[in-house]
Amino acid sequence: MTRVLVARLDSAGDVLLAGPAVRAIAAGRGEEPGPNEVLMLCGPQGAAAARLLPHVDRVLVWAAPWIVDPAPEVSEEHLARLREMVEGAGVEEAVILTSFHQSPLPLALLLRLAGVRRICGASTDYAGSLLDTRLRPGEDFPEDQPEAERALAIARAAGYDLPAGDDGRLRVREVPDVSALVGEGPYVVVHPGAAVPARAWPPLHHAAAVELLTAAGHRVVVTGGPQERELTATVAGAAGLDLGGRTDLHGLAGVLAGASVVVSGNTGPAHLAAAVGTPVVSLFAPVVPAIRWAPYKVPLELLGDQNAPCRLSRARVCPVPGHPCLAAVQPEDVAAAVERLAADVPSLGTRRQLGRAPKPTPERWYQ
Repeated sequence: MTRVLVARLDSAGDVLLAGPAVRAIAAGRGEEPGPNEVLMLCGPQGAAAARLLPHVDRVLVWAAPWIVDPAPEVSEEHLARLREMVEGAGVEEAVILTSFHQSPLPLALLLRLAGVRRICGASTDYAGSLLDTRLRPGEDFPEDQPEAERALAIARAAGYDLPAGDDGRLRVREVPDVSALVGEGPYVVVHPGAAVPARAWPPLHHAAAVELLTAAGHRVVVTGGPQERELTATVAGAAGLDLGGRTDLHGLAGVLAGASVVVSGNTGPAHLAAAVGTPVVSLFAPVVPAIRWAPYKVPLELLGDQNAPCRLSRARVCPVPGHPCLAAVQPEDVAAAVERLAADVPSLGTRRQLGRAPKPTPERWYQ
């Protein structure tokens, strides 16, 4: 058994999208059959998601100064903590998963100093002796592909692939019974929060959508973190069930798994919904490309002007007055999208926006 470190240093959604690559690495190489032991290196925001991934045996948490915002100070003590964790774990090999704008080289250097013998990553820049296997983005694989497939391409370059029968969808290890929280009967989840303001639909638009869905006969559950209780209370109003601050990520997986449809922006819970197989109405701001970051391999309705002036800006705060890419989406549009997904009616508009057909399935993909 080889002990492999899989690094994904970003947020919960990024870590969930790494799930298929993790499963490929855990399965072992063709010439080295048998399971590997997988240790996952995450930032503080991604650790809870890593613990949900099948075949992650241990989670190491370290705040990378080039990833985390606000960034920790670069000090000997901080760098030594990473080295001690990696050396103490006896890591033999590392696969560094990154997005298109990130370099694996800072982490590769630190892992070399910690004694890791074999390292794979995707790097636009010359990697020298830092990477044993280097993919060249745009040459060895296309950048305009779903993020989960990008991560899987890096794993394949390291010699790993999904085992027979694994279709590459997102998965989580298990989901809890949350019937005491959500009550009886079908429901739609509305998750109004977003990690950055540029990806958020206005709160009163959410509230109006909840009213429309309730009037149409849907029971609506509103979710959010502890810091979003005021937002979830506003959105739930008198009609919705407000679960703001009442679940951790594991509990949220259970809530999303029981929903008929989830309404969410481009944020971690949208990917968690995909990981439990629930259809998603995605209020997607085009500051990053939907082809890479839309919910993966679930029935999908993509709302938002993907050609708005903020397109591909990677802005955290919308650079366009009035936030037109999402503000122009009306509550009626969201209610209609929920009805289409509930009726399993494919959306031509979403296929055109993504440039490829979504692959719907009624099955729920958790284990």
